[in-house]
Amino acid sequence: MEKDILIIRKKLGVGFKMKFREITLESGTNILLGKNAEQNDELVKQFKGKENTIIHTVASGSPFCVIEDLDPSRKDINLSGTFCATYSQDWRDNKRDVKVSIFSGKDVNKSKGMEIGTWKVKNSKIKIIKKQDIEKCQKNKDKYN
Repeated sequence: MEKDILIIRKKLGVGFKMKFREITLESGTNILLGKNAEQNDELVKQFKGKENTIIHTVASGSPFCVIEDLDPSRKDINLSGTFCATYSQDWRDNKRDVKVSIFSGKDVNKSKGMEIGTWKVKNSKIKIIKKQDIEKCQKNKDKYN
């Protein structure tokens, strides 16, 4: 179920209204995912320069996924990467393992003239999300909404 979400976070110090996907993981950790280029841009702008974890597929055409925990567990990072891959064009088009980049908000930058939804990333780690994990996530994603 997708709905308008008014997000007011102490760490941001501001409120904004946007229709991000918001998913609560089994651990209670929240993740936010953009649905399109404009939302990806807005989401990354809100978390740019901060200590957090952001995930995006190596291939273009996926949501940026922000984990709202300053020190997420390995399990939360893996599950967040799986959600990122599940909503990606790479998965939609190829139905195979998907590579995701994991990085911090301190490692993103946007130069003048870059397209909406496009960001430069440095110091990322690559993780492969297995096909069977994405399929399992797709079957069970209703329990997270």
